Amino acid sequence: MLQKLYVCVLEARDIPVKNSRVKLKLGKFKYKTRILRNTFSPIWNEEFVFKVKDIADEVLDVILVNHNHDSVVDFVGDVRIPVGSVVFEEDDKQILPPTWFSLQCVNKSGKFFNKFCGKILLTISLHCKDHASLINHKHSPNSTTLINHKHSPNSTTASENSTDLEGLHISSQPSFRKIHKMGEGKHFFKVIARIFNKKERNPKSVDCSESSNSLSDNEDSVQESSSPCSFEEGIAIMESKDNQPESPENLQGGILVDKIYAVSPYNLNVVLFAPNSQFRKDLAELQGTTNLQEGAWSWKSEDMSCLTRVVTYTKAASKLVKAVNATEDQTYIRVTKDEFNVLVSVCTPEVPYGNTFRVELLYKIMPADVSSGEESSHLIISWGIIFLQSTMMKGVIESGAKQGLKESFDQFSNLLARSFKVLDKENFTNKEQFLATVQTESQWNWWQAIAYFWNLTSVSTLFMFLYVLLHILRCGPSQPQGLEFRGIELPDSLGELVTSGILVIQLQRVYNMVSHFVQARFQMGTDHGMKAHGDGWVVTVALIEGVDLASLESTGLSDPYVVFTCNGQTRSSSVKLETLDPQWNELLEFDAMEEPPSVLGVEVFDFDGPFDQDVSLGHAEINFLKHTSTELADMWVMLEGKPTLSVQSKLHLRIFLDNNKGVETIKDYLEKKEKEVGKKLSLPSPQRNSTFQKLFGLPPEEFLINDFTCYLKRKMPLQGRLFLSARIMGFYANLFGHKTNFFFLWEDIESIQVLPPSLASLGSPTLVIILRRGRGTDARHGAKMQDEEGRLRFHFQSFVSFGSASRTITALWRTRILNPYQKDQITEEHEDQEVLLMPENSGSMIEAEEKMSRIFSAELPIKMRSVMVGIFDGGHLEHKIMKRTGCMNYDTTDWELVKPDVLERHVSYQFNRHLSVFDVTSTQQKLPNTNTEGWIVNEVMVLNGVPFSDHFHIHFRYEIEKSVLDECACKCDVYIGIMWLRSSKFQQRINRNITAKFKTQLEKIFELVQKEILLMSQNSYV
Repeated sequence: MLQKLYVCVLEARDIPVKNSRVKLKLGKFKYKTRILRNTFSPIWNEEFVFKVKDIADEVLDVILVNHNHDSVVDFVGDVRIPVGSVVFEEDDKQILPPTWFSLQCVNKSGKFFNKFCGKILLTISLHCKDHASLINHKHSPNSTTLINHKHSPNSTTASENSTDLEGLHISSQPSFRKIHKMGEGKHFFKVIARIFNKKERNPKSVDCSESSNSLSDNEDSVQESSSPCSFEEGIAIMESKDNQPESPENLQGGILVDKIYAVSPYNLNVVLFAPNSQFRKDLAELQGTTNLQEGAWSWKSEDMSCLTRVVTYTKAASKLVKAVNATEDQTYIRVTKDEFNVLVSVCTPEVPYGNTFRVELLYKIMPADVSSGEESSHLIISWGIIFLQSTMMKGVIESGAKQGLKESFDQFSNLLARSFKVLDKENFTNKEQFLATVQTESQWNWWQAIAYFWNLTSVSTLFMFLYVLLHILRCGPSQPQGLEFRGIELPDSLGELVTSGILVIQLQRVYNMVSHFVQARFQMGTDHGMKAHGDGWVVTVALIEGVDLASLESTGLSDPYVVFTCNGQTRSSSVKLETLDPQWNELLEFDAMEEPPSVLGVEVFDFDGPFDQDVSLGHAEINFLKHTSTELADMWVMLEGKPTLSVQSKLHLRIFLDNNKGVETIKDYLEKKEKEVGKKLSLPSPQRNSTFQKLFGLPPEEFLINDFTCYLKRKMPLQGRLFLSARIMGFYANLFGHKTNFFFLWEDIESIQVLPPSLASLGSPTLVIILRRGRGTDARHGAKMQDEEGRLRFHFQSFVSFGSASRTITALWRTRILNPYQKDQITEEHEDQEVLLMPENSGSMIEAEEKMSRIFSAELPIKMRSVMVGIFDGGHLEHKIMKRTGCMNYDTTDWELVKPDVLERHVSYQFNRHLSVFDVTSTQQKLPNTNTEGWIVNEVMVLNGVPFSDHFHIHFRYEIEKSVLDECACKCDVYIGIMWLRSSKFQQRINRNITAKFKTQLEKIFELVQKEILLMSQNSYV
């Protein structure tokens, strides 16, 4: 009996050639696939038919060959499959499911003999009757196809020769034929299922009913009988069903919503359609919808194939249509593990011509494929209109429905964006596209080193050194002459003396260049490529390039690097040597912040070493509230400052602000502010928050915290409302159509004062807001006056509850100030701490002695009390000594008793220009040493503004005791330890650098103490 053998060549993997094709041979019949070039994993998806007479003797030979560009054909490997080995399930069908076969080269003279030649995926079926091809099963709308097994965890291979089993690739070929018999599709799947389930559980059977071409017909065809059920049970039952219809196409009216949200598909489905959904209530309040009533979810038919409910409400009146009643029939038409399709039919019979049409909405919730790997959902909402009767107003009805739906779903999208982070496709693609150009590897390489050292100084020094070295090697030892003696040779002529001097000077210049290069290479730029930690607001800055930077060097070039500051955090770029147009291409991410950032500070420095003078080349400030996300994504920032007066320096930046925790970040923020404000804070309604954003033109992530009715006192009092949000304080008034609105940042406020009630203020206290000099220029028209120092002053009075308003404003302002002492003060007011205030995870203040190293030890010929007065008394002598050692603006607090026998104070100062431009803050604790009758001083120091200031803290331990040699002498030991809060690959190098610098500093301090005390003793003696 003549039979037909269908062979489907799907794909190959891990083959050793790029240009390949497959040849098939069965008896005298031969076929070959098309040639696929430049790939080691070709995908053919081609089907061939052979006529077979004797099944027992026929062997299918599958050969993979390589086609070079010169038309040379090389044999790669083959696999021989006996036709009789095809698994028999029934008399008229024999099917081998998709199976991987290993390719082998058995020819010893072959190029790939005894080498791995890859594997090939084949599907073979043997039939004695006419049938549709195997590939066409993939395109049948009424059958489940082999592709469903691609991700099945229970799928196993059906052949001993297979190495792996995967599903078919979807490919549309012109020659594919279609199946017309549903029975064959069912029977075919049963055969595959039996083969796959030799080791695992049986897959779900497929018996899908034929779907309708119209979604409305599908809904209308369901029986009217209904039985109630819970929402969760209904979803679970529909998900477990085998006969799931195909995902429907979008409706013909168009797309209303097409966005990606950072939430799982299941949770998004619950938010949108669960009973008593808070989102639906908020949406109804935002849109002015009333009388919202949701029916229970129920089954429309006994087979429980369609879950449905009815929702009724009254739509708010518009300019053209009065308030009308509406009815929604919501029906689940497809539910899988991670995909939900809901068809909504909306009827509004009370509108004009409302009985002639109905509007349909299709919600499609499916998983989104984003490169970040986070769980996300793709929501698509399309619409269509069905006319039940013919009418001449068809065009008017369609345009009116489209406009109304667009406005409604714009509000829908904005409200949903408040609950979940939006990753809509366009913005996500743009961000990925922007950041794709930013390299994540270090930019330092040998070529940059060569470019830096390729100058006249380096080349001439190298030439002179090699020349002198060659001269020394060619000359033998000479007899001592003049004042020379054996081992010491002096220049014999003036020329030799000049040559030696020039060589020494050149070597010193080259040494300085090498030292500068090494410092720039290893001391800066560790923040490049580091990922953000934590949940909250994340700022990502892509530093692309700089143009026309200023130069203060005699060479006309600079060594620029950029320091970014945001919410108290700093990030630094790498140093680019000797250039005015640096190319960085670096990615800097700030750790997640609890408070949304208002501004991003940018400053460019000329590098001269981590503890040397770094001169500012310009600075700028980027206000997040005055730029849209599109503008931030690609912007040029002009630098300001004295060095930029003669040039137009600018930086190319790409900035992205994301909230990786969504609405939970806002809730956590409000919970923490409740303790400081002393009252319950809650998010306002979506409608109020939307109105607040429109009043001041704020971005969508800004959220209102509270608002108060008050008077703005200028020449004439103006009644309005004072709005408070996480980043701004704004005032709005509308007096007979004349609108007054302005806002300023919390960071712009320098101080807040409360004036007592007076006759002019009608017996009400006045809240005075004083801005920093040069700040709030956009709000100048709302200020009462500008003082002598150029600061704007705003006066607010007549609050309904002055105490509540004043307390809320003061608390919100104090938490936004970046001064560490003010933040510590706020923490002290709400937490009773008995230990030194330190950053989280910094450990105890007192380092274990074995972890600290001694960097100074000396016997001083002065009394122990004199040393304590000279360094730790806080008097005139201490200030004088610290100023002479380079500590400018030196300031200390008084010693306070924090524990029995433990005193504590705070110290702050700034290195002068000869050392550094970095600020230093430290906390010292002083306690007596009962063992030696001396003193122990523990100090924790933070270098503010240093590129790694958030990476480490410096701990000192001073031990001062009486000397055993002389009663009028004392012994001083100083230990240092560096506690790393975050790891760095340059940790050891930085430790050595800091230890060396502070060792020198301490030697100068104790030397000056000794000199000053001895000088004072001599003067008093005289």
